Amino acid sequence: MEITVYTSEGCFYCTQIKELFKRAGLEYNEILVTTRNRAEFMKKYPTARGYPFTIIDETQYPGLIDVAKFLVKEGLVSAKKE
Repeated sequence: MEITVYTSEGCFYCTQIKELFKRAGLEYNEILVTTRNRAEFMKKYPTARGYPFTIIDETQYPGLIDVAKFLVKEGLVSAKKE
């Protein structure tokens, strides 16, 4: 599974998605979007509206919730609170 997650500095949901990947035991590539590379990011992904913005095997997932649902569906994390 190839995972790339675009994050921004100080983003609570970005921190949460990285923790979710850690719980699932998944490796991922993180790209921090800054003022320097934001225009390039928006040009490449014009439908992205915020962070985190994740690509898993070429499927785009905006935000945290859709990624969490995918990981639960795949059995990689549990929906139950520990």
